[in-house]
Formats: sequence, C-alpha cells, structure tokens
Amino acid sequence: MNNIFKLYEPSFASKLTDLIIELDHLRKKQPGGTTHPIVFFQLKEIFHMLESLGSARIEGNRTTLAEYIETKLEVTPSSSQRIKEIDNMLQTIRLIDDYIIDSPINNTFICQIHQKVVEGLLPPPEGEGDYTPGAYRKKPVTIQKSKHVPPDFTQVNDYMDGLVEFINSDVPAKYDLIKIAQAHHQFVWIHPFTNGNGRTVRMLTYAMLVKYNFKINEGRILNPTAIFCIDRDKYNEFLSKADSGIEKGIEQWCEYVLEGLKNEISKIDSLYDYSFLKEKILKPAIKYSLERQLITKNEFLILNVAIEKQVIQASDINSIFAGKASSEVSRQIRKLVEKKKMLQPISDNARKYIMRFDNNFLLRGVIKSLGDNGFIALKD
Repeated sequence: MNNIFKLYEPSFASKLTDLIIELDHLRKKQPGGTTHPIVFFQLKEIFHMLESLGSARIEGNRTTLAEYIETKLEVTPSSSQRIKEIDNMLQTIRLIDDYIIDSPINNTFICQIHQKVVEGLLPPPEGEGDYTPGAYRKKPVTIQKSKHVPPDFTQVNDYMDGLVEFINSDVPAKYDLIKIAQAHHQFVWIHPFTNGNGRTVRMLTYAMLVKYNFKINEGRILNPTAIFCIDRDKYNEFLSKADSGIEKGIEQWCEYVLEGLKNEISKIDSLYDYSFLKEKILKPAIKYSLERQLITKNEFLILNVAIEKQVIQASDINSIFAGKASSEVSRQIRKLVEKKKMLQPISDNARKYIMRFDNNFLLRGVIKSLGDNGFIALKD
C-alpha cells in the first residue's frame, strides 16, 4: 500500500521537469490582459458548462453540446436525468470555487464532492447516481475498459486515508503538479465509490488546481476534462501505464497530464487578449446571430460598437440613429439591457454598458466561434 503513495521525483533532464518549470511559470503569471473582467467572467461560465458536459459525456451521457445549450436558454428547467447529471457537475464546480481555498481536502470533502455529483440521479442501471451518495463503497466494483481490479471494499477506507495523507503531505511546491497527476491516478486505482468515480476524480483534480494556486478562482479558466475527454482511449492507456506501478509508467502518466494542462492553460489564456477575442470570437458570433435573424440590423450595429469599444455609452451609438431623438437612443439601449439582455451596465445604475452574451440571441454564436477556433474539445 505504501508504494502507491510514493511521490515520483523526476530527473533534472527529463521532459517532465521541463513541463513542471513551464507550468510553474504559468502558475505565477497573474491572470489578466486587455479583456474586460465582465466579458471574461461570461466566458468562464461558458467553459464551466463545457467542463460539466464533457465530464458527463466521458461517462456515457449522450447529450450533445447543442442540446445542452438549448436547455440553458429555456425558461423552465429541464427535468431530464441526463441534464441533471451535467448540471450537478456545474454546481460542483461552483461549490469548489466558493469553498476550496478555506476547506481542507480530506475524506469529508471528497465525499461531499461525490454526493453533489450524483445528487438526485437514479442509481444504475437506470441512471448515473449511487445508492449511497457520499459514502465509500461496501462491495466490489469493476472499471470499464481496464484490466485493473480495484482493491477489496474492506481496504477502501485505509487507502483513502493514504490518499488524503499524500495530497496533504508537506513537500516543496515544485512537486504540486506531480501530486495532482498522481492523486488522480491513485483515486481511480482505488475506485472508492460504487458509481460516479470518474466525475468525482475530475472534480478532485479541479479542486487541487485551485488549491495549489493556479488562480482558477481568480480569473483563469481551466477545465481538466478537456485533457481527459479528447481521447478517452489515450486516457485509459496512460492510466494503465501508471497501474503498472513502475516508475517509467508513472512518469509517462504525469507527462500526459501535465502536457494537457500546459496546452489548455496556454490556449485559454489567449482569451485575455481582447484583440484576439474580438476578431475570432465576438464579431463572428454576432454575424452568426444576424444571419439567422436572431438579432436585427440595428442590434447588430449596436453590438458591433460594443465589441469595438468594450464599454459604451449612449453617445457612442448616436450615429446609428441619425436624426432620432436622444430618447430613442436611450430606449434602444434599455431594450437591449432589460428585455433582450444583450447589454449590461458595468455597475449598478451606471450609464455605461458592456456586451452580454449568455442569452437566447448570442450564446449559440459564441459557442460556435469557440468551437471554430479549437476551444471546444467536444464533438457532437
């Protein structure tokens, strides 16, 4: 049992050490750029939805991205078990963002994550819930597409105590990333719950990234599922290498995880560059909405000004309504704020506005633009 919780120490000349150095640089880099925080927060919410959907899709949920987006635009919440499974993941991410900095990662916290992940879901074979939410298993389990046989349920508590001790071990910060990768494998190897282990371990990985100061809760976007859902067979292949228990296999698993993290951080951090976001995501999104007659020509013109300037006021769009009274300009802005929710004040009672795209008119276009530019790993 002790061997599984041994921290791997890479050689100085290894690729893994290079990845650790690169990622540590990204960790220390303060998130921020030319994109307005309000705009970036909206993007973060979209990526949280994508993370939640991706994590459920790995487990066999067949909800497509298009179907899930439509449920987010409906007035009445969906009662579907498939949608509930995805929404549970979204709520778990928010729970972690709100509490992880001040909460220890212990057995109670891990069980709380599991309880949230399977909440309200029917247990197998009808659904993706669990007969004992938030409690370690009391029977044997198997792992699909894996030769590994998890330890007997009588050993689960001891192994989970070992995992928690490993996670909280006092080691130099340079080992944080290796701990994250190894803890993910160790959890899967133990398979402590009857069902929902995959979703729970991805949320544990997310929690550890926040805990180890990757600033995900302070403005950075990072979704571990993007690493694990692009190629499920590859994920299982590298897990199997780590299952071997030999140092080479553990090193290969850690390289796989850290390479994925580096690529995701580097890619998504580009959205801080507003010139990139404007030209590649937002402008194509409103063009998409105009072409499908989801917005009017005047709304398109107003939004185009909002995209160019980020923050606008009534005088910025006077030229669109040449010859019209100022009251008409104000009416148009009020309509976009209150009825269509395509603009929002930058603060309470402010007369300056910024684009809002979490609505029925623009969200589909933003999602399409993100997909066209390689930010969405999911394939419907």
